[in-house]
Amino acid sequence: MYRAHALHLIAIAFVIYLAAAIIDGLLSLAGGFFVALITSVIGLLAAYLVQAALVKAVQDVRDGRTDLSVGETLSAAVPSVAPVAGASILAGIAITIGLILIIVPGLFLITIWAVIVPVIVIERSGALASFGRSRSLVRGRGWNVFGTLVLVFLVLIVLEIVLGAVFSFAPRPLASGLSTVISGTLVAPFLALVVTSIYYRLVGAPPGGGYPETAGYGQPGGYGQPGGGYGQAGGGFPPPGDQPTQYPPSGPPPSYPPSGPPPSYPPSGPSGTPPPENPQSGSGPAGW
Repeated sequence: MYRAHALHLIAIAFVIYLAAAIIDGLLSLAGGFFVALITSVIGLLAAYLVQAALVKAVQDVRDGRTDLSVGETLSAAVPSVAPVAGASILAGIAITIGLILIIVPGLFLITIWAVIVPVIVIERSGALASFGRSRSLVRGRGWNVFGTLVLVFLVLIVLEIVLGAVFSFAPRPLASGLSTVISGTLVAPFLALVVTSIYYRLVGAPPGGGYPETAGYGQPGGYGQPGGGYGQAGGGFPPPGDQPTQYPPSGPPPSYPPSGPPPSYPPSGPSGTPPPENPQSGSGPAGW
């Protein structure tokens, strides 16, 4: 996917990181603690916008074509920046504490919260709700997710070493800026692809698109599967071409009360004969 859509994905990350780097460079000329604080906030917002935008882009290109332009992708991702920022900050604090204390709790939290950003962007979940949703998706497949994250971490280490060697002869400020822009532009799409692909694998959506979890064709609860397919227990939509039974049935509605004289009561017949039972209730005279 990265190779097939590299230009589109890299362009999204590059535009955001370049804009943040230019603003950072202009503000740094003024100096001072307050300016440094502003540049840090801008850098964080840019990182969160990159995450949201790239997840949106991966969602867009999963069917093999690019439907949204760079501008449309950024516009669609902007509403998710605030919840992504909130969830990322909370997760970062908890994970840092876990890593400092015993390491293992931090690794556990990294694993169970691996897909909070796709949950927020794709499912439009809130910041707090994304933690529980991510945990429920990862449950039972934690080792697979953890192993994937470890491999991604090793790839990033190698890339950082290569970029550090490439820019080692440049002046330090220039090397730092170029390394940030280039590494962010190259790495962010890769991370977004991995995390979003993990998300879609966990929800069981087909590669060409479809609805998450239980509504996809060929998934539990989907059409043609036990537990919700058409003709299976649980209901579901009929396949194309089948028409549901018309309701109410065609034709004039039955008249009520029935035509003809009302039945006499007590019914005619030999004395002592009990009245017929109501066929519906099983007791009482007919018609009551």
